[in-house]
This record gives sequence, C-alpha cells and structure tokens, in this order.
Amino acid sequence: MPQIIVLPHATLCPEGAVLETDSGTSICEALLDNDIDIEHACEMSCACTTCHVIVRQGFDSLEPSDELEDDMLDKAWGLEPHSRLSCQAIVGDSDLVVELPKYTINLASEHH
Repeated sequence: MPQIIVLPHATLCPEGAVLETDSGTSICEALLDNDIDIEHACEMSCACTTCHVIVRQGFDSLEPSDELEDDMLDKAWGLEPHSRLSCQAIVGDSDLVVELPKYTINLASEHH
C-alpha cells in the first residue's frame, strides 16, 4: 500500500502527515479521507486549480497529465515543474511526497 507523505502546511496540516492509501485513489481523495481539508472548489472535475499540489518525490510514478489538466495548471498560483491537480493525480504503487502550496487562486474557501 503506497504512502503519501504530506509536508507541513501552516493551516491545512501543520505537523505534516504520512497517509496510507490505495493505488487508484486520487491524491485529493486521499488527503480528504485523512482529514486534510484541501480545497476542491470544482468538486474534483478538473475545472479549477484549488487542489494544486507539488509532488516533491514520486512525480514520475504518476500517469502524465492530460491537456485539460495542463491548461488548468497554467492558472495555478506557484506553479512548478512538478505541479499537479491533486484531483487528477492518481496514486500508483510508489510512495509520494507532496507539498500543499501556501496559496490558491480561490478568494474564498469553500469549506466542503
């Protein structure tokens, strides 16, 4: 069972976390299932960038992003070469290290 190591984030996960998840689960679902309240304003439909994450380790184990995700990522705050929308990044068999960006482009939190 792969692990997602979440680096500390001041408001969403101050201590960081190590999550066990199933292959085939999106990073966003794994975070939400483990009480890390990452924003996902479009309900995980790849229509916003509020669930943007940076995959610090294990990026190459993820399926490549498609054109729609790439277009959305262009709008994300703090875009980096290893950025992904967590709703579209599906966990494979490898462990991941994920950083939650400090900001999103969302002006108001949806509090799902």
